[in-house]
Amino acid sequence: MSVDICICTFRRAHIADTLLSIEAAEMPQGHDVRIIVTDNDDDPSAQELVENTAKSMTIPVFYQHVPGRNISIARNAGLDTATADWVAFLDDDELVTPDWLTNLFARQNETNADAVFGHSRADYDKNAPDWIVKGDFHSQFAVMRGGEVETGHTCNALVRWSGTSWQDVRFDLARGKSGGEDTEFFFRMREAGALFVIADNSIVHEEVPPSRLSLQWLLRRRYRIGQSYSAHAASSVERVKLFVLASVKAGYCFLRAVPALGQADRKAFWLMRGTMHAGVCAGCLGLSQRALYGDTAPQNTVKQENAL
Repeated sequence: MSVDICICTFRRAHIADTLLSIEAAEMPQGHDVRIIVTDNDDDPSAQELVENTAKSMTIPVFYQHVPGRNISIARNAGLDTATADWVAFLDDDELVTPDWLTNLFARQNETNADAVFGHSRADYDKNAPDWIVKGDFHSQFAVMRGGEVETGHTCNALVRWSGTSWQDVRFDLARGKSGGEDTEFFFRMREAGALFVIADNSIVHEEVPPSRLSLQWLLRRRYRIGQSYSAHAASSVERVKLFVLASVKAGYCFLRAVPALGQADRKAFWLMRGTMHAGVCAGCLGLSQRALYGDTAPQNTVKQENAL
């Protein structure tokens, strides 16, 4: 069995730490592992860092420069380059735990699933507001709805790839600057017959930068999550039903936020849920999504809004 680990990078020096954490992790016995790093910057700004880091590693690293400032372009380039039986996805600001990949494969062996999703846990520094730490609003957990895993994320995933009916599925370019391309991608994989499961013991860690430690950022993220979730409503009838249900849920959540105004973490919880359902309504109406990826922030400061 072979595995290609696909990582997209955009002006982030942390990619070196991500690579070294993979090198230090356990690799599944009998599996050939390769890392594909796709640099989406206008210039090949990560090339020297990635190639120098790779010199100290035993896992082969393939670097490719695919400009565009569009995360879907970068993700698709990774899939176009992948030749392995399996593809794993990570973000360039994450650190994997030693048993990250082996736990994904163990869960796959138990279930014969076509995709396995792990969790991404947020790491907060001492300056993070107490209400954010208490609510742990930045961690990304794979979830089940109605007893099934409907879609997934690219921050921690293992996907059956070579020879599958979804091998030609690609990430939506229209969502490549707004985010949510992974949610929509996995919805289409599921429509093609893929079975999804969750590996609760497969963990990666992500350090939360100061720029994300605000209620405004969290609400913006939740609104976009809601817009992306609406992608599974394919027909007009489904969109109307989803719109009505999400409207009711949004109203309920905003009402629940009122008595929680004195508790910052609970207030944020209900406002975020209400905003997410409002985003679902916006998605059902076809409202455009705000561009969040590929702006002109200084080197090493741009956050890829790609798997929220």
